[in-house]
Amino acid sequence: MKHSVLRFCILAVVLTAIAAFGTDSRKPNMIFIMVDDAGLGDFGCYGGKHIPTPNVDRLAKEGMLFSNAYSGSAVCAPTRATLMTGRHTGHNQRRANSSKDGLIHLADDEITVAEALKKAGYATGGFGKWGLGNPNTSGVPEKQGFDVFFGYYDQKHAHDYYTDHLIRNSERVPLPGNADGKRTQYSHDLVADETLKFIEQNKDKPYFAYAAWTLPHGKYEIPSNAPFDKKPWPEQVRNYAAMIARIDTDVGRLVAKLKELKLDKNTLVFFTSDNGANAPFVEPLGSSAGLRGIKRDLHEGGIRAPFIAWWPGKIRAGTRSDLLTSHVDFLQTAADIAKVEAPKNVDGISILPTLLGKPQSVKHDFLYWEIYEGPSPFQQAVRYINWKGYRTALKGPLELYNLESDPAESKDISKEHPEIVKQIEGIMAQEHISSPHWIPTVDPQKTAAKKKAKKS
Repeated sequence: MKHSVLRFCILAVVLTAIAAFGTDSRKPNMIFIMVDDAGLGDFGCYGGKHIPTPNVDRLAKEGMLFSNAYSGSAVCAPTRATLMTGRHTGHNQRRANSSKDGLIHLADDEITVAEALKKAGYATGGFGKWGLGNPNTSGVPEKQGFDVFFGYYDQKHAHDYYTDHLIRNSERVPLPGNADGKRTQYSHDLVADETLKFIEQNKDKPYFAYAAWTLPHGKYEIPSNAPFDKKPWPEQVRNYAAMIARIDTDVGRLVAKLKELKLDKNTLVFFTSDNGANAPFVEPLGSSAGLRGIKRDLHEGGIRAPFIAWWPGKIRAGTRSDLLTSHVDFLQTAADIAKVEAPKNVDGISILPTLLGKPQSVKHDFLYWEIYEGPSPFQQAVRYINWKGYRTALKGPLELYNLESDPAESKDISKEHPEIVKQIEGIMAQEHISSPHWIPTVDPQKTAAKKKAKKS
């Protein structure tokens, strides 16, 4: 009798595993594609009308599109810190691109998603822009769980698509095609090729590929801006459109590689952007999808992100989710998929139940951001249910918007809902942990008075 009960329990466990991950006993591969500075409205599946994106749109058609997803921040480095550590910008070490103390790199005691997945037996590779630690610091990717990272370590270096070198595990990789003023090796193409090479090399074991591709970040340069070369746009806009199209082509190449290797049904692919679009592309291309704000702004246009998950046979095709989520959730989700313990004191949740079409019992009560650059020296924002709170000082007045009726944040209704204002102010006070590297604006009236006194 005891043996029968034991056999029944083992069978139940096996059936549960099969239901979650299929018959392949190997842990699922994970690919996280994060493009750089693409807006929500740059992609057809999010309503974009100017740039054909058939491969990204196919990911959404065959997978799950999130309509309430956000980036970790409104600018690249803090978003990447949030993604890697699972902690939002009120808690993590990187809260803007640079601080009063210069660049802040990841510390030794940070546990990244790559480190968590290595413990679960994953090969780990990163490709593109890192931005969380330059060579000779503890923040380099090979000290933060990556077997290999190829691309740019320094975010300013990443502005140059015709650089004379890239970096692999802190070692310079010369690009002779770009030496002495030549421009024959386009860095993104090299990075995309390395991403596919990593997938091929690790086809027989579980892997995590972090495709932190630099397009369409400026400089806005590309070998050819066809098929947009005849469009009545400034050249910068034509180049930007061609960069989005090149991303789409490489998404198609990546999916084709997975199918060629017969890995598609055991691979979860995420597609997203690190923050909102830049100003020059809002009017001609609708890159912000009609939302207020751009990159570096904690209004919706600066932090609302495309977010698509594709996992054939596991995610039901054509699903649209309104789950409130952000990049802060990736670490917890990846750990859940890999069946490994996530680090303590993270702010994210696992969204695996939503991906598998199951009830999401654990949800966010709110999402929180703070940033130390942009339209103001300091900004705070909270998404709470359908409410959005925004302010530019710890003790400053709060703007309040109802995103359900006013997604463009056009009407401040803070005076009409003092109880909601109070709740959001409480969240802001709770989630902001002071850091020696970042000094928030506390009282805008006192700051203005000090400036006036200095001028006098």
